[in-house]
Amino acid sequence: MVAANSSQSISVTLRVWRQTGPFQPGRFVDYPARDLNPNMSFLEMLDVVNDGLTVAGDEPIAFAHDCREGICGTCSLTINGKPHGPGQGIATCQTYVRSFKDGDIIVVEPFRARAFPLVRDLVTDRSAFDKIQQAGGFISVRTGAAPDANSIPVPKPDAELAMDAAACIGCGACVAACKNSSAMLFVAAKVSQFGLLPQGQAERDRRVLAMVSTMDGLGFGNCTNQYECSAACPKLISHDFIARLNRDYLTASLRQAFTPAPAGADGGAG
Repeated sequence: MVAANSSQSISVTLRVWRQTGPFQPGRFVDYPARDLNPNMSFLEMLDVVNDGLTVAGDEPIAFAHDCREGICGTCSLTINGKPHGPGQGIATCQTYVRSFKDGDIIVVEPFRARAFPLVRDLVTDRSAFDKIQQAGGFISVRTGAAPDANSIPVPKPDAELAMDAAACIGCGACVAACKNSSAMLFVAAKVSQFGLLPQGQAERDRRVLAMVSTMDGLGFGNCTNQYECSAACPKLISHDFIARLNRDYLTASLRQAFTPAPAGADGGAG
């Protein structure tokens, strides 16, 4: 794709999905966006279009956003069929008008997944991710304050992998990119960021079993290892974490299956 000249304004047409509610019919509507500064972010362009709609007395386009710095993962849009747009390793809010050519028609849709029901226009309900994280619970090991950071040694490779996993912002691009709407990359990252550290070992088995069970119960699809998830991830989370999740889940399942029940758990004599 040839980027626009950063010194010249460009004009594009936004073909935006409009839907007033989850049970209402939706359709694409074209909106001209003229004389744009190429250094404007994609969300700023939507703001400009919404300003024009408001002045004209029309309903502005509903879209979600917050930090606008690629940190929070709120700005989840599908742009020309790709979650977060044409860039790699960036969120929608870090996508700029200069990524497109003058005269382009830009198709803007919400993230499409059964587990992410549509709320309005480009806004989806991604609280399913919150439920998966809540199922993971907390760690019981006290890590202390900053001066205590070295009291539990962590091998450097493990620490770096844990930090890579913790970079996940939970935007849902992995789900939107997957043909099965699988959340395996998200769950793998959240499981691994604790499973790689000594402090996360006490609840390791319980955590992975609970999070995977919750993921399945919320209607996410199965992983078929096509790796669209890691390609669309704005934080470039590696699909290698999915293999780590599978190993942790299998290990936890075997331990659970072969661990004797506590005395008296069946109601009989201890």
